[in-house]
Parts: sequence; C-alpha cells; structure tokens
Amino acid sequence: MARLKQKQSVETKHKLSNTLRNWLPILHSSLSDLEEAMNPFIESNPVVEIESGFEDEYEKKIPKKIISRAVNNSRTEQIEALTIQYRSLYEVLDEQIEAPLFPTPLSQNIAMYVVENLDENGYYEGDSDKFCEKNNIDIIEFEKIRGRFSNVEPVGIGAKDLAESFMFQLDDSDIKDSNYNLACEIIQNINEIYSYSKRDGFNEVMRVISTFKNPPAIDYQEDSQQIIPDLMIFFNEDKSIEVKLNNAYYPTIHIDTNYKVKHEFITTKLKEAKSLVDALEMRKATLYKVGLMIVEYQYEFFTGGDIMPLTLKTLADEFGHNPSTISRAIASKYIACDRGIFAMKDFFTTAIDDDLSNATIKDFVVLNIKQENREKPLSDMKLLELVQNKFKVKMVRRTIAKYRKQLNIAGSSERKKLYRLSV
Repeated sequence: MARLKQKQSVETKHKLSNTLRNWLPILHSSLSDLEEAMNPFIESNPVVEIESGFEDEYEKKIPKKIISRAVNNSRTEQIEALTIQYRSLYEVLDEQIEAPLFPTPLSQNIAMYVVENLDENGYYEGDSDKFCEKNNIDIIEFEKIRGRFSNVEPVGIGAKDLAESFMFQLDDSDIKDSNYNLACEIIQNINEIYSYSKRDGFNEVMRVISTFKNPPAIDYQEDSQQIIPDLMIFFNEDKSIEVKLNNAYYPTIHIDTNYKVKHEFITTKLKEAKSLVDALEMRKATLYKVGLMIVEYQYEFFTGGDIMPLTLKTLADEFGHNPSTISRAIASKYIACDRGIFAMKDFFTTAIDDDLSNATIKDFVVLNIKQENREKPLSDMKLLELVQNKFKVKMVRRTIAKYRKQLNIAGSSERKKLYRLSV
C-alpha cells in the first residue's frame, strides 16, 4: 500500500511539473501570441488538434454591456472608444521641437533635420556636413543643438550610436557622483563590461543601465499584432461588477482519446496533451484572479475615479510569487472596460506621496487643460506649479511633460494653434 501511494505521489508530481513547464510560456504570452506559444507542444503531439479562437470579427466579441456604456454616440465611435490609440514617434517628436529646447528658427531647422534622418531604431544617420554646408551652419553649432535631444522624449533618440544613446539616457537618470563617472566608462567600453565588475558602485550602475532603452525607439517600433484584451470588466444591471475572461479568443484543444494505436508513445502524448489543457486552464485561473484583485484594489477607477497606488509586490504577496513573475504574467495583457482598453500594467502605479498616485496627477493635468484659457494655454512649467501647489509634492517639468505626452495632449503652442483652427 505504501509503495502504491508513493507511486501515485510521483505521478501527481510529474503531472504537476509538466503542467507548470507548459504553463509559464502560455501565461507569459499575450492572447494574440497564445496559439504560437502552444505550437511547439501541438506540433510534436499527434493526438492533439487546436481550433483557433480568431475566426470572428473583433468587435463581435466585445460584450454589449461594455459597448453600451463606452460612449453614447454611433457604433463606429463606440468601437473607436475601445481601441488603444498610438501616436507615431514623429508625432511625439514634432510637438517637442519648440521652445524652450528649440526656441529659434535655426535650432528648429536643425532639430527637424535630425528627426527627418532617424533610422527605424531612432538613431541619427543624416549627413551633418552636407546639411551645414548647404545652410551655412557651423558643424559645432549643429552638434550643440543635436545634443539637446538628450532632453527629448523618448530619451536616447537622435544619438548617433548605442553609446551616445546610453549617454543621453545616463544624463536623464538619477545616477550621481562617482557612479556617474563609472557609468561613462562602462558605456564607452560596453564590450568589456565585466572588467569593471570589481569596482565600487558597479551593481548600482548596471541596475541603471539595464533600464535604458535599446534601441531608443523600441517603444515606437511597428507592432502589427492586434491588441486583444484578456479580461472584460463591466457592471451588471444590479450594479454588481463582473470580471469575465475573454474566452472567445482562447484556442480550443481537441484530444483524440480514441486513438486506435495502443502504444507507450501514444499514452505519453495523451498525458502531455492533458497537461497542456491543464496549463491553459491555469493561465485562465491566474489572470482571472489578477482581474479580481485589480477590481478590489482599483474599484474607484471602474466607478469613474482615479487609479490608486498599487505595487506589483502587493499582488505578488497575495499570490505567493516573486514580483518579477507577476510582472511577466501581466506583460502584454489588457483589460477592456467601459472607460476603454487598458494595459494591466497601467493599474500598477507608483505612489508619489502616501496615497497620491501618478494617475491622480494626470487627471489633474487633464482637468486644468480642459479649463485653460485658449488664448494662453498652460505651459508645462505652469502645470508643474499648479501640481506642486495642489498636492504639496516636489516634481520636475520633465515629469509633467512625460505625463502630458502619455495622455496624448499636445504642447501649449500646438494647442494654441489647434484652438485657433477650431474657431
């Protein structure tokens, strides 16, 4: 009897390890990439067939409760309201080619040339000498103005190569004193990085460098995949809030349990197939639990309020996992609600001061811009002043500019032009 129990225990452990091994790549992939993540398991298994979940049109799978609450306009506008809108890198850069960074026609002319000569990775590849000769500009002056791109978002854009891009990003980082000098050395000798590993401050410098964008335009490179939300969150008629998995896009796994050939190979493949089904169910259960916890911690947001401070560690502690595991689990995952489609990571905000989150600051910025004098739109410096006075926090103008860009709000001079055009 003891031997039988031991055998059953080993089999259960083996099944669980197989499921977990399958679960991680399935959990980490986006819903759009899920079938691709499962293909290696499917292709090597003759007893399994997979039915795609991407047969119907996208909008047919959006719950009517979300559509009806999104906006009170035409169906086209309703669908658009639930679509994540992206601006191109050039749109983002264009609104920054103005004072105070580029206050003169000369500096704006040079900045525009730099932008027009960026490669797909965000590196500058223009012929500076030819441009300067044609426009009678000193090359030193040209480089001085190009160097101002170290203050442009996304930081690192406009650099000539990886080292210069990292230097731009280093200047924008919070690294200081002797660590700054060490970081400069490492960046200039990036291929010999581990020769610096015994130096004081190495770990801190590498922590900072590891956050740098490589290439600098990585966040704006074309993504041809359609964004499909994993979860739907909406209110029912009785005012209760519901979290629903987007099952319509999940692939269906069919297992041929009546396989006519009886062989150890087939028995093994049947076990693997069932482990794959278990892994898919574990993905659903995990993301559903994440959704429930987001609703619990961010309930105010779904009722029209602000996103409150919430760290990945809080969620990780609830799950009993490492924060890095949770971070990978929510990466490339989206939630649809009557306020739009949001990346799961958007619900995890850094607390600026106690119960104040960056989402609250963003809402305050939006409110002030909506109420601004159209003849004298609020500059980022003025918005910074208003934020600091309202919330009694210390911030910098760059942070306000970053929030404004994330909200797809043009700069003050561009808004002024748009206001005049609307009149």
